[in-house]
Amino acid sequence: MGWRETLREGVVIPAHPLALTAARKLDERRQRALTRYYRAAGAGGVAVGVHTTQFAIRAAGLYQPVLEITARTARPGLAVLVAGISGRTRQALGEAHIARDLGYDAGLLSLGALKTATTTQLIAHARAVAEVIPVFGFYLQPAVGGRVLDGDFWRRFAQIENVVAIKIAPFDRYRTLEVLRAVAESGRAGEIALYTGNDDNIIGDLVGAGPARMVGGLLGHWAFWTGRATEQLAACHRAVKARAVPASLLRLGAQVTDANAAVFDAANGFAGCIPGIHEILRGQGLLAGNWCLDPRETLSPGQRAAIDRVRAAYLHLNDDEFVAEHLDDWLR
Repeated sequence: MGWRETLREGVVIPAHPLALTAARKLDERRQRALTRYYRAAGAGGVAVGVHTTQFAIRAAGLYQPVLEITARTARPGLAVLVAGISGRTRQALGEAHIARDLGYDAGLLSLGALKTATTTQLIAHARAVAEVIPVFGFYLQPAVGGRVLDGDFWRRFAQIENVVAIKIAPFDRYRTLEVLRAVAESGRAGEIALYTGNDDNIIGDLVGAGPARMVGGLLGHWAFWTGRATEQLAACHRAVKARAVPASLLRLGAQVTDANAAVFDAANGFAGCIPGIHEILRGQGLLAGNWCLDPRETLSPGQRAAIDRVRAAYLHLNDDEFVAEHLDDWLR
């Protein structure tokens, strides 16, 4: 099965974090260990150079090195490699060429840098990138740098031939449904893989009925406890196939959302989202610390206590034993 078919079937795609030393330099050993973890946990791919990897890797000169490390480590084993692509058209095209030349299958196209562009300008931008690499659309929530994108945009975007998938992550039910409806109206719902990026409603998105169906997730939340994420996606696929969603799966969805609120720091407008992810991975030994490139980006007041609460409340959501069993091998 090729990567396009795998993508359309629906898989777990963690948004890959950035491993740093205490001096905030790239920790190559742990960067590789994270990729090995995702591969061993059953993920179908990884997304690198995206929000969870920190957009600041570009200014730090780490975009290409991080993509190279991941590409070398991911295969064989991970079917789909996605590279984050951002900035205005010149920058986006440069990143698309880098990603394509390194063997990435698709580019996750962030439009956050084009906040004042018209729909026609956005479509022209997306078409230009799609001429270089297959495009994975991205509706990034405005709270962390995205912009509002209406149904007209998504209908026109879906009609671009080399658009292969869309990550829907506005953290807004109305806007999420607007994308699903637009893709259905585009006539390409059978060709474009729809992935949830709504970390606040993962299970609900994956079992929900609508004009079009989400088949997998490309999620920061799946950058940790990934072994459990693969089990959760499989359960969602079974429920959809059976056309019956058990109450236990709905309860699990509420628990996952509660855990996400703590890790992503919803109480503080997601300010501690990335260090929160790092803190979980640090606790498992995959990362040495929860450091970010920006020293000001730290856990929010009360966030560590919130994380400790959900860790204790939902032991069945973690994959600590799996990580402990294999950690030494991944860190080799």
